[in-house]
Amino acid sequence: MAPAKSDAAGPSSSQDGSAATMKKRNRPQYHPFTQQQLPACKPILAPQTVIPVLLFVGIIFVPIGLGCIAASNRVVEVVYQYETSCVPAYMLDNKVAYIQNPSIDKTCTRILKVPKDMKQPIYIYYQLDKFYQNHRRYVKSRNDKQLRSPEEVNNTQYCKPEATHHGNPVVPCGLVAWSLFNDTYSFARGNEVLMVHKRGISWRSEREDIFGNRVFPRNFQNGALVGGGMLDPRIPLSRQEDLIVWMRTAALPTFRKLYGRIEVDLHADELITVTLQNNYNTYSFGGKKALVLSTAGVLGGKNGFLGRGYVVVGLSCLALAALLTLLCLVFPLKEEHIALQYPLSRPAR
Repeated sequence: MAPAKSDAAGPSSSQDGSAATMKKRNRPQYHPFTQQQLPACKPILAPQTVIPVLLFVGIIFVPIGLGCIAASNRVVEVVYQYETSCVPAYMLDNKVAYIQNPSIDKTCTRILKVPKDMKQPIYIYYQLDKFYQNHRRYVKSRNDKQLRSPEEVNNTQYCKPEATHHGNPVVPCGLVAWSLFNDTYSFARGNEVLMVHKRGISWRSEREDIFGNRVFPRNFQNGALVGGGMLDPRIPLSRQEDLIVWMRTAALPTFRKLYGRIEVDLHADELITVTLQNNYNTYSFGGKKALVLSTAGVLGGKNGFLGRGYVVVGLSCLALAALLTLLCLVFPLKEEHIALQYPLSRPAR
């Protein structure tokens, strides 16, 4: 009977050993990272720490915000919206027909009054509303290789529907260039003509890296439907700065783009005669357009949003610090209570 017991126990012992080996092999290797046992810093946000931080942020942010608001208020702006005022009275009911009729004179003369002294340089902007330059199909309708290299002038990929004219490539192609803004402005102070300087209104990186100095306009605005401004075919794209500024597409439907500079001082209550050529069609989509004369401050143009944001955040921090201080005075916390509420935890081994 003894040998029989030995034979019967042999396979069972072998199976138990194999199961133990398999169980040991499947067990993951121990490491504090995989077992989430690394030491961690868990700071306790006690009132003695939070209140000084809030006070510090509030004391710093409020003066910065007030300084930004003061810098914005020193900027002088003159804004004149003219998409309706420059339309003849008998065409107010059909503005699209007015803007599309080439036989109607689009010249419009207006008098602007300078509210405060404006130190040179005075920047001239045009402002458009409800113009979605960030539309996906509009933004993609261009070819940067064609703009940069004369060897790529036949490359009109992504430029539809303004890609070719009678089988020949359009340079620059695409809807962005085709819709170039083409209103013009001229200024006079009494009998003195104020020169508008248009050199240097674009970024240097754009003139040197994006638009080529050996790429010239070709077949531009030769289609049946004219979108906007014309380009001089004798001037390379790197010197067509109105086009360069326009093709830097805006992110919002209301935007301003730089038109030029006036490099003379304007004094308070002076009258400036502005002669506008109202050529750009914003009436088909219900858009608006305006002429803006503006000086520049330390932070650029007139915009109080940054300063108001700093002031609101700073005052909120000061108010929260005052509230927490009041709560701590009315309901003081004892150290034993804090220790029970926030025990120091140590990593398990």
